[in-house]
Amino acid sequence: MDISYFPIFILLFLFPFSKSDDQLTQAKPLSPGDILISKDGVFALGFFSPANSSKSLYVGIWFYNIPGSSRAIVWVANRDNPATTASPATLAISVKSDLVLSDSEGHTLWMTKNNITADEDARASAVLLDTGNLVLRSPNGTVIWQSFDHPTDTILPGMRFLLSYKGRVMGRLVAWKGPDDPSVGDFSFGLDPDLDMQMVTWHGDKLYCRISVWNGASVSGGTYPGNSSSVVYQTIVNTGDRFYLMYSVSDDSPYARIMLDYTGTMRLLTWNSYSSSWIATSERPSGGYGVYGSCGLFGYSDFTGAAPTCQCLDGFEPDPMNSSRGCRRVEALKCGRKNHFLRLSGMKVPDRFLHIRNRSFDQCAAECSRNCSCTAYAYANLSSAGTLGDQTRCLVWTGELVDAWKTVNYGENLYIRLGDSPAVQKNSNLVKIVPPVVACLLLLTCIAIVLKWVRRKKEIKKILMLRYLSASSDLGGKNSDFPVVSFEDIVATTDNFSDSNMLGMGGFGKVYKGILEGDKEVHIKRLGSGSGQDSTRKDVLDWLTRFKIIKGVARGLLYLHQDSRLTIIHRDLKASNILLDKEMSPKISDFGMARIFGGKQQQGNTIRVVGTYGYMSPEYVVGGAFSVKSDIYSFGVLLLEIVSGLKISSPQLITNFPNLTTYAWRLWEDGNAMELVDSTIAGSCPIDEVLRCIHVGLLCVQHHSDARPLMSSVVFMLENEIILLPEPEQPAYFAARNQENGHTRENMDNSQNTMSITTLIGR
Repeated sequence: MDISYFPIFILLFLFPFSKSDDQLTQAKPLSPGDILISKDGVFALGFFSPANSSKSLYVGIWFYNIPGSSRAIVWVANRDNPATTASPATLAISVKSDLVLSDSEGHTLWMTKNNITADEDARASAVLLDTGNLVLRSPNGTVIWQSFDHPTDTILPGMRFLLSYKGRVMGRLVAWKGPDDPSVGDFSFGLDPDLDMQMVTWHGDKLYCRISVWNGASVSGGTYPGNSSSVVYQTIVNTGDRFYLMYSVSDDSPYARIMLDYTGTMRLLTWNSYSSSWIATSERPSGGYGVYGSCGLFGYSDFTGAAPTCQCLDGFEPDPMNSSRGCRRVEALKCGRKNHFLRLSGMKVPDRFLHIRNRSFDQCAAECSRNCSCTAYAYANLSSAGTLGDQTRCLVWTGELVDAWKTVNYGENLYIRLGDSPAVQKNSNLVKIVPPVVACLLLLTCIAIVLKWVRRKKEIKKILMLRYLSASSDLGGKNSDFPVVSFEDIVATTDNFSDSNMLGMGGFGKVYKGILEGDKEVHIKRLGSGSGQDSTRKDVLDWLTRFKIIKGVARGLLYLHQDSRLTIIHRDLKASNILLDKEMSPKISDFGMARIFGGKQQQGNTIRVVGTYGYMSPEYVVGGAFSVKSDIYSFGVLLLEIVSGLKISSPQLITNFPNLTTYAWRLWEDGNAMELVDSTIAGSCPIDEVLRCIHVGLLCVQHHSDARPLMSSVVFMLENEIILLPEPEQPAYFAARNQENGHTRENMDNSQNTMSITTLIGR
């Protein structure tokens, strides 16, 4: 990262600190040399001077407990009106409860405008929070003013950057004028007033870069890599009146920021403690690519490779006469001639679109097809995204396409209109004749195959069942997917289950480590009838701990499904496969049934359904289909178990209890959801937080897989209390069965009314 992109400043320590707490009161104004430090030492507020002008004084907020050369300034009060060392300034709270920055000659350099007159004994105070927010409060705690509502060039985690209010464009980030000049610069960021669905940066009044296009959902967003241990979530929220942008970090770290620098580049920066530096994990534009129209007409900026490049849209080629113009069609597009639409995936849609409301996909396609001047369309179905009003988004383009992108973090399908080649048109009659003939032949072939298959159907089922039973009871078979390890080998590698080789223990047995042939380390769980829980340990699982476990498992699944290089489907997520360390942080374990999806694979199928009864999704049990939505169903069951303290099947504890999902749904429908909460925590847990968890759990166990939210949405819903959640549909109902569904089925008749706590030792 080029250090020139970061503002360099000098803190003025004119005399020893006269105050270093986080409070500013009317009795304690702030002068040069004074400093406010947030409670945990994350941020500081005080006076600073840029490197090129030691005589100019600004009031700002910066990161405090990181090395001085990297203490990036995130907010400046008087950026266009600096004080001078010749006339020292003071930041104080006025009798009207305003923050006022004035110099020694009485000139007001900057102030808030509240027009509130406070009593002499009950006056406002300001506090610097660990989020970087400077908050001015009335004596009763009401927020009068806060710096988060008036950002300069930086968005911090937790800040709601208001893009528009009741259709009126509101907030705008404005970059510094130079690397060491905090005054208002030439670049700014906000909502496009002409097309209020896209966020852009300007260079003066000229469009410079289209950062992103809103898909129309009430809540939408994406994820970006943070530092080595975190993920950054971007969220766009539309409540009807308010339209705002938020960022959050998976590990709640405050050391991340979105910054518009003086060169016009929007950067996502996270702090790397190992290198003691800020790392840019995302930036737009990048190396000149992404600047508005930089790849010309019908070209796009490709950000999917190691380095960004300009490419032509499919069906187009570089313009040989003028490469700066972009690309031209391979086949001309003329009204009345044959043409077709080609789907391009992962695209940030071009500029200059027309938004047509209340259209289905077919209607959106027809809008473009019947208009000769329409060159492309894009469509989004938002019915499952909690959208206010119109449940669809249809965009169409006429004329030239400009400023499209292709990315890996986000994108959508773009359908572009292409002309058919003359050869295709000449052979159109042949095309009309050949397909019906081929179809008839294929139909006759299929009928013969189906008849043969029907005759053997019963025989095939018997063979498959015998193979399944054989593989479940005897892993030594040739068709086994797992290595064969004898009990004698296990005894030897664990030193006869020696305590020195024990890694952990819990409600289902003890876990040991060992080394097999080839120096392969293995973990072995030894089940024991006497290893049931002591019911008094339920006190360990207070609500804060349970909520921490819920969010931790959710983040773990998000990593497996979305953030790892390959999509991983666990297929056996349940309470006994969640290990807890000494800090009660959850770790997802037992990947023996996991499957990996590569490329664009979204779903898999199997004739051998294995898993744990009650946690398996209906589409997996009935048809053998599994996907990320299968794990999300299992997570929903696990979430309801953690909240209630009940197992998926606990008929011996509650009358008329078919299963936990049915029981939870009935209570939810009757408005009695709090009756589901474990009695040991019901009196001490935040009601809104618990109800939100139950709500999310019911969304995850809905019968139809398409209705279940993705893990990115689940994590966001759990961590943001202000978001309105869609109403859940009826969950899948399962009657209790006696037969086993795979070799890991648990004994439901003996399940206890407790949660298993497996603690890792020395890990």
